[in-house]
Amino acid sequence: MGAIEVMAMTEAEVAEHVTRAWRAGLGGAIVTANVDIVRAATRAPDLAALVAAAELVVADGMPVVWAARIAGARLPDRVTGASLVFTLAACAAREGRSVFLVGGEPGVPERAGEVLAARYPGLVVAGAYAPPFGFERDPAEVDRTVKLVCAAAPDLVLVGLGFPKQERLIAVLRPELPRAWYLGCGAGIPMAAGRFKRAPRALQRAGAEWLFRLALEPRRLARRYLRDDLPFAFGLLAGAAWRRLTAGRRP
Repeated sequence: MGAIEVMAMTEAEVAEHVTRAWRAGLGGAIVTANVDIVRAATRAPDLAALVAAAELVVADGMPVVWAARIAGARLPDRVTGASLVFTLAACAAREGRSVFLVGGEPGVPERAGEVLAARYPGLVVAGAYAPPFGFERDPAEVDRTVKLVCAAAPDLVLVGLGFPKQERLIAVLRPELPRAWYLGCGAGIPMAAGRFKRAPRALQRAGAEWLFRLALEPRRLARRYLRDDLPFAFGLLAGAAWRRLTAGRRP
């Protein structure tokens, strides 16, 4: 899909994969590839390499699912970072595992941890941290963040910093905690904390969740959604249709 390979997995299959890996003492990372991530990775080889380094790359965004299906791939459904926050927390609770949350405004990851712990008895919240804005440009702040996570030694690390900041931090953390699982979950942490709600399920299924998000945060998201992602999404769908139409004509 664009410059990245999206795996045909359901959310339940992702959860099963992570659970089996924990039991085998193996870690990994998950990228939930929405249109914004596919667009960025398609235009920058270093970002495509960040995505490719993950063990699991799933489709987060109906245009990505539609494009794959139009091209002939059997992609079952979207798997969003916001949903995986809860699904993987539930898995961690059943397995007696711990979670660390990174991202959001001050107090937000702590609140999200409280919500998850209340919803899933047995879940150990090992810690939460909201790095200061622009921390990724300060090696000392990156080092501080890494040390906080490593000191807690969690089994699951939810990183909600947006692409590619979250994936870059995950790349630094993985050698330090190789048996942990990492999820780049974007806005999944403030959603879990109740800062804002997801779109109604009908809008999600119709591929219009981005309109709901745009209405909630127009100043932050208008440029990305309308100028960058929407034209790319149309091009992605058109390219998939063209590949499907011309596949039978190739020798």
